[in-house]
Amino acid sequence: VTAFSSAVALVVHFFVCWLFVDGLKLGVVGTMATVSISWWVNVLILLAYSTCGGCPLTWTAFSSEAFTGLWEFLKLSASSGVMLCLENWYYRILIIMTGNLENARIAVDSLSICMSINGWEMMIPLAFFAGTGVRVANELGAGNGKGARFATIVSVTQSLIIGLFFWVIIMLFHNQIAWIFSSSEEVLMAVNKLSILLALTILLNSVQPVLSGVAVGSGWQSYVAYINLGCYYCIGVPLGFLMGWVFKFGVMGIWAGMIFGGTAVQTMILGFITMRCDWEKEAQKATARVNKWSNTIK
Repeated sequence: VTAFSSAVALVVHFFVCWLFVDGLKLGVVGTMATVSISWWVNVLILLAYSTCGGCPLTWTAFSSEAFTGLWEFLKLSASSGVMLCLENWYYRILIIMTGNLENARIAVDSLSICMSINGWEMMIPLAFFAGTGVRVANELGAGNGKGARFATIVSVTQSLIIGLFFWVIIMLFHNQIAWIFSSSEEVLMAVNKLSILLALTILLNSVQPVLSGVAVGSGWQSYVAYINLGCYYCIGVPLGFLMGWVFKFGVMGIWAGMIFGGTAVQTMILGFITMRCDWEKEAQKATARVNKWSNTIK
């Protein structure tokens, strides 16, 4: 269902993008509007499916029971939102910092191309993020700690293998990866220089989102939010600033500092927490929460 709604939203996006940009000549504003419209199409399709008979066992009608345990749900949702926002804003800050360098146009152009490629590949780890979170939560809720651990190992391994594949592709075709975006020799050379960092980012991001999915499924969102805050903004951003401006490494220094100071450290911490996790104890906690909410609804 989610794939179908996303496919419909993509078709709508193509049409609306053509209409707003080529037809109505709305430029950047039109481009941003198409993104918003596409997201809303996706939301409305999923809402219609959920409320119009697609989920008969979980949705019967609007009820006051929806407000049962709302405070606990809001706390969990807020933690998840903060966790994800801190990750997303991190890479936006990278572009903002790059925009203040000398010869910023070439630097921003090349970095934007790399971020676009990274964003495309990132859809695969994000799929693992969603799937792993659901699977781990289901296993823990069923009291199966070993199943949650096994799902974690399988997901991380599969995503890492895919990440290694794309890492090899980037390293082999580092001279050609920017051709679909630009024909400028300056931009192509700049992307070529950044390709090693792009490959490392893709490799790290093949593991980090999966571990974040494990955290979501295990209910560790608040802990991960603090980890993200410390790794990204207390280590990564200052280190990127130091390498970019103080040591004069430019965009490569900023990106390298933010990768190794932020993303790599965060991934290692999440990996350590996951490896040290007592899954049977987590399963007992999850089962207790499920029983508590079930009794509350009854």
